[in-house]
Amino acid sequence: MTVDLKQLERLAPAFKTLRREFHAWPEASGKEFQTSEKIASLLQSWGLEVHRGIAQTGIVAFIRKGTGKKCIALRADMDALPIVEQNRFAHASKNPGLMHACGHDGHMATLLLATRYLIEYGRFDGTVELIFQPSEEQDGGAGDMIAEGILEKYPADCYYAYHNWPDVPEGKIGLNRAAIMASCNFFSIRIAPKTPQALTDPVMVSVILAQSLQGIISRMKRPIDPAVLSICCIETQSSPYGHAEAVTLTGTARTFSESVTDLLDREMHRIAEHVASAFDAEARVQFVRQVKPTVNNAACAERLYKAVKSLFGEEKVHETEPVMPSEDFSEFLSRRPGALFFVSNGHGSHREEGHGAGPCALHNPSYDFNDACLVPAAAVFAQVVEDYLQ
Repeated sequence: MTVDLKQLERLAPAFKTLRREFHAWPEASGKEFQTSEKIASLLQSWGLEVHRGIAQTGIVAFIRKGTGKKCIALRADMDALPIVEQNRFAHASKNPGLMHACGHDGHMATLLLATRYLIEYGRFDGTVELIFQPSEEQDGGAGDMIAEGILEKYPADCYYAYHNWPDVPEGKIGLNRAAIMASCNFFSIRIAPKTPQALTDPVMVSVILAQSLQGIISRMKRPIDPAVLSICCIETQSSPYGHAEAVTLTGTARTFSESVTDLLDREMHRIAEHVASAFDAEARVQFVRQVKPTVNNAACAERLYKAVKSLFGEEKVHETEPVMPSEDFSEFLSRRPGALFFVSNGHGSHREEGHGAGPCALHNPSYDFNDACLVPAAAVFAQVVEDYLQ
């Protein structure tokens, strides 16, 4: 049987209001204290078992029905971004310098809507684990919760999450059976003469190195393995009349598999060291792996396809190509089976009067979550639960 969309629609207005409350009072990564308290208190008022204070502000709660032993986990992120909001509608941020510019306000409201539906109308036998995660924007919250042992203390068979996504066609749900979001890796390369007396020009060496590094993308990896290596900043201190003492290149590398990340890490070190040595300079390379690629488990992704088709029909499925932004839900998926899906947020026509002049893009000061996402996203969550916990 499919989830009762009419009942979800009936419940939705209260969660639209709640979403706007979250938007009005954003909190920074790792400091989601009021947000966490609000969510935990609400879950407890619904009679659920609630565990607080995981990785400071994280929450794990449970819906239990019947005697089934299977458990499925649903996750939402809670933190906001250090962005000054340009919107001026009634629910715009009241915390200066902070903004829900990535839709985590909507993700929380969606999971709470799905929770309320599953409590009242859910037809399943087993356990639903609810995870409200801090610090996704700082690329650490999922790993922090895992480091504190939630996979062992509160084990689930599989893990699901979603992200609103402006680039998915409006009204569609984006699905992918494998890699859906990229890894995020920071690098820094400092070029300097080997000795203070050397006549090496670090600026010239850095220019040659910047060009050489792109050979990793075009010549050293397989053409069918997507990757991006972007030098985003080149810093030096010098005058027009002499060589710089040192040059530092910093940037990001994005991949969809750990093996390609390994290749980029290895070859960046090798090329930087050899290019620098050829000009009597030295290179100090730092390669920091921040977030793994988000790779869906095929069986778990197939459960999403089935859920979307049964709820909305084949025409609502959008086959989503992998995207280069990252998502630390990958920390769960690299350890346990699961899947992440996208729900279209549209391109801004839903925004109320008083919105900013910029695009309704993620991490943009004119962004606002589309409340039309709440019901379809919650429905997919609920359908996956009912299908798995039959």
